[in-house]
Amino acid sequence: MVWWNHRWAALLGDPSAAPPRMRNFARDRFPVDADHISLARWPVTDADPDTTDAALVSDLRRATGRFPRDSRLAALVRDLNAGNARFAELWAAGEVAANREVHKTVDHPSVGAVTVDCDVLTDGDTELKIVIMTAAPGSEDETKLHLATVVGPPAGTRN
Repeated sequence: MVWWNHRWAALLGDPSAAPPRMRNFARDRFPVDADHISLARWPVTDADPDTTDAALVSDLRRATGRFPRDSRLAALVRDLNAGNARFAELWAAGEVAANREVHKTVDHPSVGAVTVDCDVLTDGDTELKIVIMTAAPGSEDETKLHLATVVGPPAGTRN
């Protein structure tokens, strides 16, 4: 994670508490130690966790094919393979694909459950990704998404 905006922080909490090295979706999804600091400050549930896991790993495998000499990328894959059995299982499957979309429900402490679509846009040359979270137009989730941006987390919650 290179950057996030106010809406991200309002919906999921400010990820700045996580050290820069840990602001990584693969590290977040496949933790390797007990000191894991989640990017989201409150619970997030994937609509289809198995598909999300597989998409993230296959997208990472795709990146290693594009950037075979990237030592940080190689170190990330080694760490996750050695420290997370689920990652190792999916990595061994050898799937190669781009992560395009997932659906999540955020259990926001101020507005309640908010279901969002997460679309992943990729710059083909650099593999930089932009994750855009939206809710169905006119839905209660869209209202909650806007409301979360306005009210933020409850008093006393670090954001």
